[in-house]
Amino acid sequence: MAAHFLETGVRPGRGNHAPEMDAATYEVVLALCVGFSIPGLLPPLLHSTGEAPEQILARARTAGLVEADGRPSAQLRAALLDDAEIYQVRRLRRALVDLYCAEGLPLGRLARQLAADGFVDTRLAAVLDEEGTALLGTDPGGARELLDLAVAAGADALRTAPRQAEAALGVGDLDGASRILETYFERHSADPGTVLPDTGRAVRVSCALWAHRGMMSRAADVQRWAATLGPQGLEPLGALALLAAGDAAGARSLLEGRSRVPSPSLQDVSNTLMVEGALLSLGSDPSSALPKLIRASDTLDSTGRISPAPELPAGLAAIVGLLAGNPQTSLSLIQAALASGQGGEGMRPHLYLLGGWAAMLLDQPATARSFVTETGRTGMRLAPRDELLLQTLEVGLARRAGDAPALVRAWERAHAALLHVSVDLLTVLPLTELVIAAARLRDAPALKPHLEEAWHLLEDLGHPPLWSVPLHWSAAQAALLLERPDDLGPHAAALVRQAAGYPLAATFAVAGKAWVSVLAGHFEPDAIEGAARGLAAGGFPWEGARLAGHASARAADRKDMTRLLSLARDLRPARERPVRPDARPLRDVPAKQPDTGLRPVGPQARAVRTGAVPRAAGLALSGREREIASLVLLGRTYREISEEIFISPRTVEHHVARIRRRLGASSRSELLERLRLALEPVAGSTASAGSPVQTPNGNRWTP
Repeated sequence: MAAHFLETGVRPGRGNHAPEMDAATYEVVLALCVGFSIPGLLPPLLHSTGEAPEQILARARTAGLVEADGRPSAQLRAALLDDAEIYQVRRLRRALVDLYCAEGLPLGRLARQLAADGFVDTRLAAVLDEEGTALLGTDPGGARELLDLAVAAGADALRTAPRQAEAALGVGDLDGASRILETYFERHSADPGTVLPDTGRAVRVSCALWAHRGMMSRAADVQRWAATLGPQGLEPLGALALLAAGDAAGARSLLEGRSRVPSPSLQDVSNTLMVEGALLSLGSDPSSALPKLIRASDTLDSTGRISPAPELPAGLAAIVGLLAGNPQTSLSLIQAALASGQGGEGMRPHLYLLGGWAAMLLDQPATARSFVTETGRTGMRLAPRDELLLQTLEVGLARRAGDAPALVRAWERAHAALLHVSVDLLTVLPLTELVIAAARLRDAPALKPHLEEAWHLLEDLGHPPLWSVPLHWSAAQAALLLERPDDLGPHAAALVRQAAGYPLAATFAVAGKAWVSVLAGHFEPDAIEGAARGLAAGGFPWEGARLAGHASARAADRKDMTRLLSLARDLRPARERPVRPDARPLRDVPAKQPDTGLRPVGPQARAVRTGAVPRAAGLALSGREREIASLVLLGRTYREISEEIFISPRTVEHHVARIRRRLGASSRSELLERLRLALEPVAGSTASAGSPVQTPNGNRWTP
């Protein structure tokens, strides 16, 4: 066999890699290694001495140099190609390509093999370039591989660079795409008179890259630079980057420079609808923006194609829906986009995170956590803007779960992520959550420069209600937390001022007034109920339930307390039904639960890990008792537990007494010890609302 020759044969002067064989046999076997076939694609032989190639092949097969299929083994092929003279291999490869072209055979597979082996031939490069370009819209990973091979085979690196960068961006490799474009644009910097090939594509990819990095102002600069190149540099989606960076006039000017009638291409129609929807979102009545953005997303879903953009139609529609109080619509959009593959694999983390945000606003923490889990499963390094979304989503989940240690950790990560991005219109969404968390943790100064940037941006855009009202509402809640009436005034005034033309502003204005009355201790239950129901109807059920729950704890009359507690329970789903992120069954992965910091030690720990501790006592508790027991383990007081699950403190006390009797605990320390043993695996899983924060004057409240 070939292994025998590899172990014992030596070709003089060529090292110890290839077996000894006569010149004719060697040439035939080498030709087979290159890609010729006998019979079929016969190689040009120089040393056959009149002997038919079939006879030489038979001799090589008898000697074990060729396997039954007429091909050398992979081991022998590698050894021969490594051992052969370079000119011999090049001659045979060129002859093989000539033969393929003469016979009209497709070069695809051969081109991949020869380019991977380092063979340079412009005919191979052209084939690989064409095939790679064809895959850009459906398989960017495959396109990237083929375009890289095309360059290796001799394709013009400058001409291919925009498509290579697009492919790299499509698989989520922002750094790789950036390096390719850096080399591409350096040619223009070195010689401004150079006409760069495929400029429109390069501009589109560069704009998307900066947007994904969370630097929309740089994406807008790319568009302004491209405008100096003439019509070939104009990119319709560039208007979206200009809008997001606060340059509405520049966006309108760019659109006016292009044809008003989009091409029949579904991709172009989707882009046009998205930009039109973005412009509508800046108006005094943004109600028509979301339907147009939904149509843009539906249109792109139907194409099944991938194209670089500062934001996906589904992403922009979801953000607009979340800010407008339509989280259920946003969640449905995200599911549809994930199922259709909108944006490709590189954009799945972004869509997962927006889906998680929608689930959080719908008061579905387990579903939100499943989206976060799916984000991690992609295995991709998150773009800076997505890292900010992830960490801010963690902040929101921790705040709503009342997990103070997790909130502190998440805030630190979110603030660090915020330092890596610039403030733009799309950053308003995470800022609405961060401003409340910063106030709760008494770290508002850390957010001040970012908020100032946001307010300046919104001012440049004319304070569009869809984008400014949610931030005013969050800033008002932060002012209430910090007990700063001077800070509250401007935001309350802004909400009242915009209430006449924008229903959500009216809802927030009423809710803000209700919160102030609750915190002052003088409120009308009817007003609180109206405000709470308004928040829930406006797409913010958690906020409505919290308002009713806090008011119930301060109600002077027991009937009012019971009424408001009942309202708080009605505004929140009794049991969450997790939603599948991509409309397909979720993998069975448990949701990440808050770390309670309570762990059995010593023999108890070993017993819990091995399952030796009886769970009968824990299983004997009712669902409500297990919920209360888990909150007791988290260190909540009766008052805090009542505000968490909307029952009276006295009812909590009665439940705890029954739990103590069922577990046979004679003291609080013994109760905690037995609860840890019986419920530790599920402790903390039911906490779903924010815990109070001690304010300087001793009042305990949380917006």
